[in-house]
Amino acid sequence: MKNVFLGMVLLIVTLSAQAQAKKNKNAKHTIEVNGNCEQCQKRIQKAAFSVNGVKTANWNIETHQLSLLLNEEKTDLLSVKKAVAKVGHDTDLVKATDNVYENLHFCCKYERKE
Repeated sequence: MKNVFLGMVLLIVTLSAQAQAKKNKNAKHTIEVNGNCEQCQKRIQKAAFSVNGVKTANWNIETHQLSLLLNEEKTDLLSVKKAVAKVGHDTDLVKATDNVYENLHFCCKYERKE
């Protein structure tokens, strides 16, 4: 009887461990990042690549969209947004500090949303 009970517990634990969501090694994301020019593009992409787990990062000047390929076992989207904001570019959730924004080149200053 003990063996049957132990076997059932082991089976339940095994099945529940397999049912848990695994983090994606190649997750695609697109986020809006404010900026204007090629200098912004280089700065934004460099900031994104500074986050461990970012495989690709491409910011489109016209659409202001940053396309990312992330290893979600190593990082998350919020970490990328924080890195981009740290160099002066606002995202939907994380805003650059006023001091960092003011130090951007004049052509890189975009219209900030409150």
